[in-house]
Amino acid sequence: VPAREVWNQIAYAAWRCADPGTQYDTTINEWHTCPQGGRINASNPCSEYMFLDNTACNLASANLMKFFDTEKNLLDVEGFEYTCRLWTTVLEISVLMAQFPSKEVAQLSYDYRTLGLGFANLGTVLMVSGIAYDSEEARGIAGAITAIMTGIAYKTSAELAAVQGPFSKYEENKEDMLRVMHNHRAAAYDASDAYEGLSVKPVGINAKYCPEDLLRAATKAWDDAVQLGEKYGYRNAQTTVIAPTGTI
Repeated sequence: VPAREVWNQIAYAAWRCADPGTQYDTTINEWHTCPQGGRINASNPCSEYMFLDNTACNLASANLMKFFDTEKNLLDVEGFEYTCRLWTTVLEISVLMAQFPSKEVAQLSYDYRTLGLGFANLGTVLMVSGIAYDSEEARGIAGAITAIMTGIAYKTSAELAAVQGPFSKYEENKEDMLRVMHNHRAAAYDASDAYEGLSVKPVGINAKYCPEDLLRAATKAWDDAVQLGEKYGYRNAQTTVIAPTGTI
């Protein structure tokens, strides 16, 4: 069977129905924070959530346009950080308040306390900025915004762990989770020599194409997330996802 033909069919099918196309199993499991609990076999139907079987996360998305000054073409980084911090706390509380479809899903949700903080309207921010969606500048901005959100979320999770204790399965996954956190920080700095245990190195934030204020906030968020995590652990095995906006 011609590989090109199969690949084109997979790509077309994924585009046509807006469902997940291919999943890169090696990469997914190398970024898995809790491999001692089992491997990641698949995503949820919309493909934003990848974790252990029979787990779930509650979603919340920040509208990036609410933080964007269209006259100055600037993102309110401080306001965005505050919102990420606040909603990480809200979603952590929601673990206790949620209803689950089965006893197993409920138990694993309490064991791992996975959250689903995300953002929406990135495309609008880029368009009103006059930046092409498929460009190095867009990838620099998108990478930095994502790093800020995720770094702040894990920093907040570590602060929660200092008070409430880490998630119950943290100790058995501590070494793996800290390795993944170190890799996230390396990506924020685009430090390709600093990655641990990866078959394929990710594309880090290219400082040449990223606004300085966003890059500075992204690297600081991950410095804090790693430093506090090493000290206190994390309250949540996972904190962020980027869900298809239409599902929210």
